[in-house]
Amino acid sequence: MFFQVYGEHALLNWAMLLAVLAGLILWNEFARRTKLGGAITFFAIPLALTVYFIAIIIGAHVGAEWVQNNQTHVYMNGWFHYAKLYAALTGCIGFMMIKYKWGIGAKHWFKPFPFIIVAINILIAVASDFESAIMGWNKWWLSSEGVWLYGGWHNVFNGVAGLFNIFCMTAWWNVYPSKDKKDMIWADMTWVFIVVYDIWNFAYTYNCLPTHSWYCGVALLLAPTIAAICWNRGGWIQNRANTLAIWCMFAQVLPLFQETFKDGTQGWFPVLPVQYVNGIDTVKEIYAAAGGADAVTGTTVEAVGATAANPNMMLFISALALITNIIAFGYIMYQAKVRKINPYKEDVFVNQKYYKDSVARADMA
Repeated sequence: MFFQVYGEHALLNWAMLLAVLAGLILWNEFARRTKLGGAITFFAIPLALTVYFIAIIIGAHVGAEWVQNNQTHVYMNGWFHYAKLYAALTGCIGFMMIKYKWGIGAKHWFKPFPFIIVAINILIAVASDFESAIMGWNKWWLSSEGVWLYGGWHNVFNGVAGLFNIFCMTAWWNVYPSKDKKDMIWADMTWVFIVVYDIWNFAYTYNCLPTHSWYCGVALLLAPTIAAICWNRGGWIQNRANTLAIWCMFAQVLPLFQETFKDGTQGWFPVLPVQYVNGIDTVKEIYAAAGGADAVTGTTVEAVGATAANPNMMLFISALALITNIIAFGYIMYQAKVRKINPYKEDVFVNQKYYKDSVARADMA
């Protein structure tokens, strides 16, 4: 329906999706349950990777042979990849400060930090959707990530959905450590927000990171959601940040795991969505029509004939994201009016079992 997972590689594609999902869930459990697990995951490993990244930069500068074919250097050397990784890590560390009451993490004024870091990340994605609409309205365009994107109304719908999604986050000051010190609890971030966020974020990855969305749009969203629904109520946003940082570290070191490149060559376990009508052949045709090796960021190709696009599923999921986020926002405003509360200072979903289960885990002292 959304992805081209059929043929001789279908079972392998599904197996890799499940492997990524299981890996993210298990690593997140290791990271969240103890200070040691969190320290290893969000301090020790990132420190080692930072040394590795600096070595790559220096090695490239001096012409070291080992760097020339290094995956990180060849495919993930742009500023965006590093910014995304360290931004995710910043969120993880900030959430740890709140749950362990480290330094400013114990201060009341620091409590909106989760909202701020999530809102910033949503705004970045919103800007990316609008950029795609502007750069490639009803045509293919080559993004700075080296991916052929197809712009249109789906980007506008999802960009607006992202703006609504920011204001579907309620009770910004009401975040607490869990009683067992395993999680940061945001009780009012219930299944309502989780569902509308997941739909919106999947649409974003599907629109703007299409060649990666099998993993970062399916497995990466399912991992924190499964945990939050099944055994870690109230801890979804922490799980989301943790799994995002873990995935970014993995993808930065082993990008070939999922890559499809602008010329149609592929890495180890890539999966393409249906907007590329003929799969990898469509990517190759776009590349050829763009002038081959002369194609640079911003190059556009009309989506006709061999380079035709199928935007139907992008339009469907983006419209769904807009509708569901508007409904959620409307419900929040309705509750605020009926109960005469400020939904961004006070809890909204107090009658939901999910909320009550989350509050029961929180240390509000």
